[in-house]
Amino acid sequence: ICLVKTGDTTPLISALELRPMGNDSYITKSGSLKLHERYYLSKYSSDIYDRIWESYFKTEWSQISTDLDVVNSNKYDPPKDVLKNAATPTNASEPLTMEWIPIKPDDQYCYYAHFAEIQDLQANETREFNVLWNGVQQFGPFIPRMRIIDTISSMSPQICSGGKCIFQLIRTNRSTLPPLLNALEVYTVVQFPTSETDESDVGAIKNIAATYALNRISWQGDPCVPQQFRWDGLNCNNTDMSMPPRITTLNLSSSGLTGTIAAAIQNLTQLETMQ
Repeated sequence: ICLVKTGDTTPLISALELRPMGNDSYITKSGSLKLHERYYLSKYSSDIYDRIWESYFKTEWSQISTDLDVVNSNKYDPPKDVLKNAATPTNASEPLTMEWIPIKPDDQYCYYAHFAEIQDLQANETREFNVLWNGVQQFGPFIPRMRIIDTISSMSPQICSGGKCIFQLIRTNRSTLPPLLNALEVYTVVQFPTSETDESDVGAIKNIAATYALNRISWQGDPCVPQQFRWDGLNCNNTDMSMPPRITTLNLSSSGLTGTIAAAIQNLTQLETMQ
């Protein structure tokens, strides 16, 4: 978490609370995830990770619910009250559809859909459906487990062809009941154009700043990234976006320094110019 001073004002934060989650949840192959929407299909009370959920329900849906506990042991741990309610299409032969217009045409999305069967089924009843994204099957056939939560997520970031994102649950031919959805999370993928500055260079330049008691306003956060907020007096090699930037120039001539050269300077192994 980095607040960067960009003008005369001083960055300020009053409090920061972090909720650790398992390393096997919300995984991406590249980039980071930015929340697009997190929907619950009913009322809910609280979330142990302080995630904010928004209510979403369409007129063509019906709500089913249970007073019994739903076993919630998966890594995403949605709120218990979310799991006790679900939406199904009122017309049992219709799919359950959620759609939206992407902010940018090339946005990529990751989704996490939460399911639990909360309706007591008769011996001759079956609820089975497929999960589709913009008409392409992503998962299925899938049968929700009785009062046990399962989460289905996109295997890779998805784009929205035709200018619209369409998430659908479509019943199979052998299913006697419509599809069911308890909650849905959707994230946009945020790609970072460059890596963070090489760790050895970061350690060296921070050691230099401490040795000389330098207190430059711009010397906050990552020394080289983003380039528009690069530390004053530094130049970095940013030509290869797949490699961490390296510090190539260090200019301390305006700092009025005297005495011996800081030993940490020798750790800037890609340094070409020093003043």
